[in-house]
This record gives sequence, structure tokens and C-alpha cells, in this order.
Amino acid sequence: MIIDVEVPELGESITEVEVGEWLVATGDSVQQDDPLVAIESEKATVELPAPQAGVLVEIVKQQGEVVPIGEIIARIDTTQTDNDGEKKTSSALSQPEDTAGAGEKKVMPAAAGVLARNQLSAEQVAGSGPGGRILKEDAVREAAKQPVRPEPPEQPRPAPSSMEDGAVKGEHRVPMTLLRRTVASRLVEAKQSMAMLTTFNEVDMSQVKQLRATLGTQFSEKHGVRLGFMSFFVKAAIGGLGDFPLVNARIEGNDIVYHDYCDIGVAIGGGKGLVVPVIRRAEQLSFADIERTIADFGQRAKNSTLSPEELSDGTFTISNGGVYGSMLSTPIINPPQSAILGLHAIKDRPVVVDGEITIRPLMYLALSYDHRIIDGREAVSFLKSIKERIEMPEKLLLEI
Repeated sequence: MIIDVEVPELGESITEVEVGEWLVATGDSVQQDDPLVAIESEKATVELPAPQAGVLVEIVKQQGEVVPIGEIIARIDTTQTDNDGEKKTSSALSQPEDTAGAGEKKVMPAAAGVLARNQLSAEQVAGSGPGGRILKEDAVREAAKQPVRPEPPEQPRPAPSSMEDGAVKGEHRVPMTLLRRTVASRLVEAKQSMAMLTTFNEVDMSQVKQLRATLGTQFSEKHGVRLGFMSFFVKAAIGGLGDFPLVNARIEGNDIVYHDYCDIGVAIGGGKGLVVPVIRRAEQLSFADIERTIADFGQRAKNSTLSPEELSDGTFTISNGGVYGSMLSTPIINPPQSAILGLHAIKDRPVVVDGEITIRPLMYLALSYDHRIIDGREAVSFLKSIKERIEMPEKLLLEI
């Protein structure tokens, strides 16, 4: 039986995806839940699994095509050979690979590529597919028996012409990914739809650094995760959002929607750009829980395996440009949120303490906020509360 592989629902607001790299080729056998293709939505890249075991007989949509949710992108013959080589009844579907003449062996497309790369002919391979077809695994098995061939010397490449397909010399054109296009659109939307303003402060990181130096090793041994700076700022933000609920609210029509919980997004540089996974109900988590969640997000962001649900519906965002060396910036709010906290690099600077000049590790903080809902007094006071909690981390531990 031939079954259709369709783009599944990926979230309430997602209407289309971009087809990424196909992980199997036409003619390859797959088991149920084997990854078939990477699909990129406006929020994340996910791998689409095979709905049933069988043979991929048709790729309908190629890499780079944008398709709506529910669109057919491939077809699988569930009656053909599985990955273990066990033969099943062949489908009556006419395959494009059945074009060999009488007496010639039929070669599946994926197998033909393996034969070509290893300079093998079809006559050298025993086909195990229906009707004696040569499958990819047959070609791979035969290639493994062959002696290693020396690589041919690389041929010199011709110098590029000054104008190729209308391109200017020294330039090349790459289409924006769907994720990057969405990020660009949302940033423009934020700038155009909000009365955005940024306020700044600086925070002395001495106490937090001392706490990490003193208890960081014990923390890691007990909880199995490194004690970073971000958990301190998440905890400080939770306290500040409790003190100033408007910073954790959003505008919806003519209403202000308050959130009685803290779903805090943490901006992370991923494999395909900046993503903002959300720490759900952060107010209920311990330092260790927050650090484990952030570490997991960071690893999966690199692999582009975060789910759309993990990237949606935050109430407040923290962006740490300091990990890249940023000294100061004005972060852009992630709609429909009303504020974002920007962290920056920690630098030793001279400051006056008790009438004397001393060197302290300082960080600049930036809070961008929507002035339609948050007044300057609330914004400045919120940022000051972050500063106070970081400079006296005992407040975080006592939740005051």
C-alpha cells in the first residue's frame, strides 16, 4: 500500500514550513519513526519521522521548497522491503527505476549512487529487492568488500568569471532561511508596533562571582550541572516581575493581560540562528533546575532539535550578549511581550566604594520596554531590583 507523508501540525500559529535536507533517498528502506527529512518552521527545525515501515518511493517536495501544513511531501510503499532485508509483497506501483531492458538488473536510485561512487557495475551486485532489484544496502555491502581505491588527483578549477548569472564579482547569493525571515519580520513588527524605550544600569558581580567560586564545585557535584550566571539573573527577574507585574504583562487589544506565572525565554545562539526557548513556570524551579534546563536548551539549539512548543508563549525574555563580548546594547522586545532584559560582558572597572577607588567586576544591564504599558518609573525600579538582588544574592536565596 502506498501512503502519503504529510507535513504535520507544528503549532497554532505555524501555517507553512520549508523543506530541509532529505535524510533518505528514493528507494531507501525505512522503519517506522526513522527520520525522513528536516523541516524548518518559523520557530524551529524538526525531523519528520516515517509514519510506517517501507520503502520511500517518491519525494514530492525538494529541499528549499516552502509548503503549507498538511501538504504531501513524500510517499512510502509499505509492502516493499524493510531495513532488515526481509522481503514483503511488492506493490503494483510502476516505479521509475523499472526501466532496465530485458536481462538487465534493476537498480534503485540510492543504490546507483553508491555503485557510481565506488566504481562498481550492477553485474557485480546480487540484488535482494523484489524482482532482483539492487537496493542501497546491497550496493553498500558489495562496496565494503572492495579494496580501498586511491583518490584521484584534484583537477584545477577554472577561475570564476567576473559576471556569472548576473551576480557581481566577489558576491554570492544565499536565500534566507524561513527562521531568519521570521526573525527579521518580527523585529520590524516590534519596532513599528511598540513605543520602545531602553533604560540602563550597572551591577557589581563581586558577590555572585565569589559565591560561584566558593560553592560552584559542590553545586556541580551534587546536581550534575555547572552553576552559571544565568540562573542568578532568572531568579532575580522572577523577584522583579513579582514586584512589578506590568513588566510581565502584555497588551491585547484594549486590555492589559497580567500573567500570574513566569515563563522566561532565554536567548540562545543555535545552529541556524538565535532562538528563544522558554523556561516554563520558572518561579517553581530551583537553581539546579534552571541550570539543567538552560544546558539542555543550549545543546538542542546547536542540533536544531528544539520543538515549536518550547519556543512559544514566553512572558519575559533575557538575552545575554555578554557571552559574545558585547559591552552594551539595546535589545529588541519579543512580541507580544512587553520587556526584555539584556546582559553584557563582565569587565573589571575602577569604582568608588566607601570613598576609595577600587576595582570591581561590573556588568551593564539594559531593559527595553514598551512605554505604552510600562512607565519609566516601573522600568527603572524593576532594573534596580535586578541590580540589588544580584549584588546581594542572599535576597535570592531568601526570596525577598
